[in-house]
Amino acid sequence: MNITDTKKLGEYIKKLRKAQQLTQADLAIAANVGVRFLVDLENGKKTAQIGKIIDVCNALGIAIEMQSIWEEIFEVNLE
Repeated sequence: MNITDTKKLGEYIKKLRKAQQLTQADLAIAANVGVRFLVDLENGKKTAQIGKIIDVCNALGIAIEMQSIWEEIFEVNLE
């Protein structure tokens, strides 16, 4: 899935959480974040902290992969 903004990220996280039958409280505990943070994240709040977002993704089993069109254009290996 191509995530291009915070709203899409929040929607994706919410759908995956619900698919795993987790409440926001369950996921907050698993990711070691507050419920308020998770609510804001699922609602697409732009001020969410990237470290906590990564923790939530890890708790849900989401792999984050970065891809840049510039890697191919400039033949750069960023690994």
